[in-house]
Amino acid sequence: MNICLFSQSEINNPLSLKDERAQHLIKVLHKKPGDTFTAGIIGGKSGLATITSIDENICFSFEEKGDGKPLTALRMIIGFPRPIQLKRLLRDIAALGVCQVHLTGTELGEKSYMQSNLVEKGAAYKMLLDGTVQAGSTHVPELFLHKTLTECLEECERSIKETCKNPPARLALDNINPKMSLNDALEQSSGQTETGEKRAVFAAIGSERGWTDKERKLLEDFSYVRCGMGSRIMRTETAATVAGSIILNSLGYLK
Repeated sequence: MNICLFSQSEINNPLSLKDERAQHLIKVLHKKPGDTFTAGIIGGKSGLATITSIDENICFSFEEKGDGKPLTALRMIIGFPRPIQLKRLLRDIAALGVCQVHLTGTELGEKSYMQSNLVEKGAAYKMLLDGTVQAGSTHVPELFLHKTLTECLEECERSIKETCKNPPARLALDNINPKMSLNDALEQSSGQTETGEKRAVFAAIGSERGWTDKERKLLEDFSYVRCGMGSRIMRTETAATVAGSIILNSLGYLK
């Protein structure tokens, strides 16, 4: 646990010893009165908490010190993977700082994956929260679920019109006949806008069996550039992490 996160209401109240965060502080970190630990408000500031007493609860004071590592301008569209992969995927891309995750059904994706308990709101949020804690951040990515790729792309376009001041880069990872490499696509789109802000990027990654020709045409209709990361075929979770890292590095977030 690289940061202990609390809601706005929790940050001003004692923490029950039964809470898993309290258990971690005492049993793993061996904290005692007078000790400090890194803490933060979910969606808000990060800072330093000082333990004032430990009895039935852990009482502490909190001092704000940072912005909590805001999320990046990267949004990822991902075809539903196997449930066991989804768990790792959500944690890893949350740790990278992806600001939105759009999970979508695809034509070649296994339909039963969308019915998994792992994608229920509470379970999925916990995975994203775990990745946020791993990164030492306070900002949790937004999660959206879509039944079809068409529904997903239409929703993303509405979001672009409402939230993006400048045209974003639209990239679709495809290991079958990509038009260019991911690196070349990123060079063409440029990481900076005319106003000097980081350019928003939407990166689409198919489910385990990839995109159909119909979906490739649909992505192109929505101005997504099909690009690749070499000839090796990766699992969805691996492709998402690798592509996310390459994109974030191109945008200057990893410097």
